[in-house]
Amino acid sequence: MELILWRHADAEDGSPDLARQLTKKGHKQAERVAGWLEERLPKHYALMCSPAVRARETAEALSKPRIVEALAPGASVKEILQTSGWPDGDGTVVLVGHQPDFGRAIAYLVSRRETDWTLKKGALWWLAQDEVRAVISPDLL
Repeated sequence: MELILWRHADAEDGSPDLARQLTKKGHKQAERVAGWLEERLPKHYALMCSPAVRARETAEALSKPRIVEALAPGASVKEILQTSGWPDGDGTVVLVGHQPDFGRAIAYLVSRRETDWTLKKGALWWLAQDEVRAVISPDLL
């Protein structure tokens, strides 16, 4: 199984939180990262995102996502991993969600400790069972 944890791109400030949309910069970030992914993803993969508008808009730069309530802001590491099917799932799963949730999940997957790691807006980590395949930030593309 391969798991990609992709943080939503730059979003507007304000409330309600779940209704915040991507900024112009955020749309550009999402498009750059989606373009990078399109060149590397297998033909078949699962794409799921938080119900937050900013996460959905980020995911839609790649394809039509399945909205998953468990990925809403405040998701636990356990909820994130269960949603993905980690570690026993098949294929490649792309999840689009939030910080600090994804930072904590990445820290757990890499170090087996629940601690706070930072994941920049629009960035992703691509993980396989025993390795980190890629760490990408839209600023690097």
